[in-house]
Amino acid sequence: MKPSSWDAPRASTYSGYFLVTAALFVTCLITANIIAVKLVHIAEMILPAAVIIFPVSYIVGDILTEVYGYRQARRVIWLGFFCNLAAVTAIWIGGQLPAAGFWDGQSAYERILGQTPRLLLASFAAYLIGEFANAYILAKMKIATQGRWLWTRTIGSTLVGQGLDSAVFIFLAFAGTIPAAAILSAVITQWLVKSAYEALMTPVTCVVVNFLKKREGMDVYDIDTRFNPFDMEA
Repeated sequence: MKPSSWDAPRASTYSGYFLVTAALFVTCLITANIIAVKLVHIAEMILPAAVIIFPVSYIVGDILTEVYGYRQARRVIWLGFFCNLAAVTAIWIGGQLPAAGFWDGQSAYERILGQTPRLLLASFAAYLIGEFANAYILAKMKIATQGRWLWTRTIGSTLVGQGLDSAVFIFLAFAGTIPAAAILSAVITQWLVKSAYEALMTPVTCVVVNFLKKREGMDVYDIDTRFNPFDMEA
């Protein structure tokens, strides 16, 4: 049977499934950064509202690395970084433009969408370190396990990636402004919640991974891959 344009990774550089997966990754990232400003109270814990969607970016990152390999995941991670940078830049420019005389939402705009340079730096650094660590661990574990026990890779890589993400962000964002004990508590809480989120979603991740491997006709092992995050051809 002749493959459709949607299923044809061999006919073009990227298949429709890959593009949708990459778009979902970027959407989760940008959405999480926008809604993170709201703090929510869940089960006696205070968490950013982004907790409902940010862990999905790690789930999608696992899918990208498991099916398409570290090389393609690396491209999508950088794509997400630059898309987020573009969104942040546009939001900042929008805030600097003079407001219409009858519009009274400037303060609300700045409160919800405006972020301090320190928070932005912390967010960008945590994202890159966490996502690349997640992809690296998963790719290496896949080789070590010879492709078996997918659940060990998704959970294991998440524990490392989410742990680094939480630690880097909270330390860079709040060190010197809140007590060290509060920083440690916040890191552990966010790490455990995000990791538990992905662990509960493991069955869904496995179903999606198996579906994509069959539809794409690929199952990449990064045996000869160089894992330098900045080398786009390695």
